[in-house]
Amino acid sequence: MDLKIVFHKKFFNVYTNDPAAKSGRLEPIIKELKRHPSEYEIIEPKPATKEDILRAHTLGHYNDIKTTDNILDYALLAAGGAIAAAELAYENYPTFAVIRPPGHHASSDSCWGFCWFNNMSISLLKLHSENKIKSAFILDFDMHFGDGNVNILRENKHLIKTEILNPISQTEQDYLEEINNAFNNAGKYDILAASAGFDEYIKDWGGKLSTNAYNQIGKLMKDFAEDKCNGKRFGILEGGYYTKDLGINVNSFCQGFK
Repeated sequence: MDLKIVFHKKFFNVYTNDPAAKSGRLEPIIKELKRHPSEYEIIEPKPATKEDILRAHTLGHYNDIKTTDNILDYALLAAGGAIAAAELAYENYPTFAVIRPPGHHASSDSCWGFCWFNNMSISLLKLHSENKIKSAFILDFDMHFGDGNVNILRENKHLIKTEILNPISQTEQDYLEEINNAFNNAGKYDILAASAGFDEYIKDWGGKLSTNAYNQIGKLMKDFAEDKCNGKRFGILEGGYYTKDLGINVNSFCQGFK
């Protein structure tokens, strides 16, 4: 099955001076994905609305981001990209969103780690608001613990039943086994989502995972979704800073995931 890629050319723009926003970070991803035109379809997202944001965040947090130079428009577009990916996944189109800023360190009233709004929580709460889902399994394979995902979805556990896996194993083999075991032991969910960070790569900050490991993660997610989530699955980009190989790593994941 072809994979939908959610992307907007505005994501190429440098919006601040942190590593996630640096020049040249997303270009290798899009260049690599465009080398496979028959396998990927690029979908342009629309910005999230204030209403979308306030399902996950306080009004105070929204207003704080609104007054931060040059951030709000990009943060709304990233959240809108996550929503688009979730909506497509619900319609049984496996989807990956190449978006920034990332989001998994954004809690309801605070943020850090290059994040502003919690793209994952916003997208899932949007689906819930449309009576589409009541449960979700989230695999966060970024190098860093996705505290924002955990915090917001725990606060909304009365709305959505969620299970979140942030693998902690220290070798590639153990890491993949940890994911596989969690999937095997999980029940059924309405949708499967990935906070997809690529900074565990052997040449990135984490120094742990190979390009092939990302393909294996994608395959594990595909199999789990087809077995226990009616095939509904999407991923959204979080970290990943070794730009030379970021495109091939994202493509490797997508090839397994689609």
